[in-house]
Amino acid sequence: MARLTLPDDVYARLLALRTGLRQFQRWSERQARAAGLTPAQHQLLLAIRGHPDPRGPTIGEVADYLLLRHHSAVGLVDRADAAGLVVRVRDPNDHRVVRLRLTARGAERLEALSALHLEELDRLARNIQAIGEGLAPLQDHHGLRSKN
Repeated sequence: MARLTLPDDVYARLLALRTGLRQFQRWSERQARAAGLTPAQHQLLLAIRGHPDPRGPTIGEVADYLLLRHHSAVGLVDRADAAGLVVRVRDPNDHRVVRLRLTARGAERLEALSALHLEELDRLARNIQAIGEGLAPLQDHHGLRSKN
């Protein structure tokens, strides 16, 4: 791999991007806690609601979304079930498969958090766009821009 000599402002922009992403993550975790959820529960609710199959995701699919081991996802689902946020439902076509669905309480909490997150993501997107625009000429100059 060829060594590149990048200007200092590239590093400053990359730092700004990574800092913004970490700040968003921290902000998101605080919002989840303020709504009475753990950050992991918030992510679980989003994984269930955002899953494309209307029957709901399996625990394995949720584990993949959340980058968890299967047994860790089972524990998370157990706790969310006990909190009244999700339910397990047998797949009507294959009774060996268990799918996850939000309860009314879980859906309500997710809806409120999602509205807040969309507002915050709008602010973050504007910052990322400005960072990206500053990096584009440098990417072109150093041949780093994707051809796609």
